[in-house]
Amino acid sequence: MTTAASPAPASAMVIPQHIAIVMDGNGRWAKQRGLPRIAGHRAGTENIRRIVEACDEIGVKCLTVYAFSTENWNRPPAEVEGLMRIIGEGIERETPILHAKGVRVRHLGSLVNLPHGLDRSIARTVEITKDNTRLTLSVAFNYGGRAEIVEAVRRIIAEGYQPEDVNEQLISQHLFTADLPDPDLIIRTANGNRLSNFLLWQSSYAEYYPVPAYWPDFGPDDLLKAITAYSQRQRKFGKVVEAEAVPPAEASAEANAEF
Repeated sequence: MTTAASPAPASAMVIPQHIAIVMDGNGRWAKQRGLPRIAGHRAGTENIRRIVEACDEIGVKCLTVYAFSTENWNRPPAEVEGLMRIIGEGIERETPILHAKGVRVRHLGSLVNLPHGLDRSIARTVEITKDNTRLTLSVAFNYGGRAEIVEAVRRIIAEGYQPEDVNEQLISQHLFTADLPDPDLIIRTANGNRLSNFLLWQSSYAEYYPVPAYWPDFGPDDLLKAITAYSQRQRKFGKVVEAEAVPPAEASAEANAEF
């Protein structure tokens, strides 16, 4: 359960270097308004730039959004077709704008099985923006966390590595996110409480923050609240922080008391 946090001034916050967002609730947003589901997907796509701009203003350097999973192919064909069309239109509309703002666009996932021309549009956007340095926007599209790990292992085997050569660093270097830091904060809209096959390897120590707003309604204020909550957490990475450390004598007494 998420505890509400009042937004703090950006200067007083610990700014996560990398935020990842599961953009959930487009269909429910549309249903609330008596609109077809595809209208929610269109509104959700149009909301991405607003959050990119908010991240840039706050000082976030990497933003990853979950746009279409490998499991989403199981949705009704008409919805999938509409999603592909909306994504294609969004790429054409947003690429020059993002490029002008200095945003580097990365694609996470597979280009296989995408509609004719969409794969080339994605590759073209990545190529056009590859040298931009202001902010990196990674779009997980036709992406699955398990498939990403399987593909990384296959590449490691194909490159001739021996079993004793394989470690966490090598696997990380063969993921789609090889040149990105792991996410510090994962936000899921529509009060979702699961990762849904998103950045499974990379999210090991990410802070998780669900919000009630549907993705098309998620705005800069919601982002600030999430970052404020993140700032108030103490990330331990498996360690005991000094303030919580138990003195040896007390630790011994506690241990003896258990027997």
